Amino acid sequence: MLRASIAALALLPLLGGCDAPWSDAGDRAETAREFPAADRPVAPIVSTKWSTEEARDRVNEADDVMNSADVRAGMTVADIGAGDGYYTVRLAARVGAGGRVLAQDIQPEVIERLADRIARERLDNVSLKLGAVDDPRLPENSFDRVFMVHMYHEIGEPYAFLWRLRPALRRDGQVIVVDGDRPIAQHGTPFRLLVCEFQAVGYKLLSYDDKQTAGGYLARFVPAGRRPQPADIRVCRNP
Repeated sequence: MLRASIAALALLPLLGGCDAPWSDAGDRAETAREFPAADRPVAPIVSTKWSTEEARDRVNEADDVMNSADVRAGMTVADIGAGDGYYTVRLAARVGAGGRVLAQDIQPEVIERLADRIARERLDNVSLKLGAVDDPRLPENSFDRVFMVHMYHEIGEPYAFLWRLRPALRRDGQVIVVDGDRPIAQHGTPFRLLVCEFQAVGYKLLSYDDKQTAGGYLARFVPAGRRPQPADIRVCRNP
């Protein structure tokens, strides 16, 4: 059951980081062409973080989000678009020695920088993965939670990406999206568009939370029914 109505969702500003105008996706990857193209712009990756870690910790952002996502010791989780690792290191502490965190990003230089941090902080339960614009490249039946925090608006091939993500979830696994309810041109994802795109590839919305501490909303999705064939996916209109 939704914890608040969509109509009541407030527009919340971010604290810098994503302040450049959006750009078009350009040429599509060959591996994405069996899927429909999204009828919306794609925000460029202009920063690997949207605020300082100190500022985010002052408002207890990560703990609040992880509590809402019911992240527990022993879980295996993925941090998609991990960037500088704000969530990666905090997820690693939450799941503990008996859990695992896979930090993924599509930028090789970001992965290299994050690898240095993981080694420096001796996070033995964290591994790294280089993803693609149309494929998170996650192993099947492996994750209790998959996090996408302030990065969904940067996914250029949402239908291919979400379709290929679904098999990575374990039974009762969830996808956690944190983003701002505003136009993609303002580096957010309208909540109605987010729900539509997830539903188009076979997920259902489990819950919604207004997350002022994280600069927007938190939405949880779970697989529902069968995945549609790529050619049968219906494209959502950008509101």
